Amino acid sequence: MESRESEPTVFVVDDDAAVCDAIAMLLRAAGMRVETFRSALTFLKAHRAGRSGCLVLDIRMPGMSGPELQDELHKRRQQIPIVFLTGHGDVPLAVRALKKGAVDFIEKPPEEERLVLAVLNALHVDRERRQAANRYDHTPPDVTARLRTLSEREREVLHQVLDSKPTRQIAEQLRISVKTVEFHRARIREKMGVARLAQLFSLLLPAGDKD
Repeated sequence: MESRESEPTVFVVDDDAAVCDAIAMLLRAAGMRVETFRSALTFLKAHRAGRSGCLVLDIRMPGMSGPELQDELHKRRQQIPIVFLTGHGDVPLAVRALKKGAVDFIEKPPEEERLVLAVLNALHVDRERRQAANRYDHTPPDVTARLRTLSEREREVLHQVLDSKPTRQIAEQLRISVKTVEFHRARIREKMGVARLAQLFSLLLPAGDKD
């Protein structure tokens, strides 16, 4: 029987108990599994690396802030999609968090439909990352070492490329400009040591996926 911990979970981290409870109630009503935490440190102590799901994370909290938690997760190489909750004055902070790999930010008080859609998208991002990681299970060690040099955003672009998505569609999916996608594609080619991204298919995809 599948453990409850193996189910995709939305981890809500906010020091405001009323906000945590309201968001948890909304997301549970939408059929999602939810766990709530009143601080970033409490979340870090309880969270087990590798669990599937996403974070709904407040920007400003006593002690460790939302962006500081994001940085700590990066240091621990724990990839989990983050939807930030922000006050009106926190938008610049949220934009910086997006550049570091967060998938979305929503101003408080969040509109219910907007929040549910953002969380569903974050869960989708997590699922795609895991599927992409499974593709690389039998990747040669030297190629794996090169993959580790890619930034989180470069890995996201790479996953989209391996799904045969064109540049414009990747830009729309990741909410970045076409020029930014082209920049990341060039960096991926450089770091992976290939002249064309098409060469990555022979390096990374199992034989059955190349047809």
